[in-house]
Amino acid sequence: MFLIWYLKSIVVHISVFYPYLYHINVVNKSLHNDLNALKISRSQYMKTELEKCLAGEPFNGGDKVLADMTLNAKRLLKQLNETDYADTEQRKRIFHDLFGKMGEHVHIDIDFHCEYGKHIFIGDQVIINMNCTFVDNNIIEIGDNVLIASNVQIYTATHSTKLQERVVADWEAGEGICKTYALPVRINDGAWIGGGAIILPGVTIGKNSVIGAGSIVTHSIPDNCVAVGNPCRVIKQIDNEVV
Repeated sequence: MFLIWYLKSIVVHISVFYPYLYHINVVNKSLHNDLNALKISRSQYMKTELEKCLAGEPFNGGDKVLADMTLNAKRLLKQLNETDYADTEQRKRIFHDLFGKMGEHVHIDIDFHCEYGKHIFIGDQVIINMNCTFVDNNIIEIGDNVLIASNVQIYTATHSTKLQERVVADWEAGEGICKTYALPVRINDGAWIGGGAIILPGVTIGKNSVIGAGSIVTHSIPDNCVAVGNPCRVIKQIDNEVV
């Protein structure tokens, strides 16, 4: 009799606690799945330094991918600036390897300097004269029929004015390298950039517009105008209507 009572007691206890244990197991599995999903979701939305760079967000310029892009550009630029100027086919091959896009009938004089190269997109019938520098952390887009005179500098990269947001935290560890952010620059079709002009991050030069020599362009310039000075300001409208 005692044995029968004991077995019944065990059955009762199992029947009482089994749903509870089952519930705990389900909850644990659900929590585990949620955590895994969170990890996957987090990894999917964690931007690389290059993605941050192109999004205009602060990025670490010392990132290996970005450093490798710079190194590749420097190697190609060395080849370019050492290639016989008369060897137009070799120069063209180097430019196609260097740039994101190289249009037809493009002339680029030496010396030419850039950061990555792959973020430079050049249209057709473009002339870029000697000793120009394009800091293409973000996109530099140049339209068709654009003239860029000697010593022009185009910058996409900049830093915060706050010291704590740009300072190098640890040189030895290679961490916290100066935080940079970059904004795209666009020079629209038919524009002419005068010698020694400096174009700053985020600027768009309007279609057919002319930037005077030595100007510092801090804000976007509209279509069909002449703009000069520091900071660069519109001084004249251009009538480009074909009669």
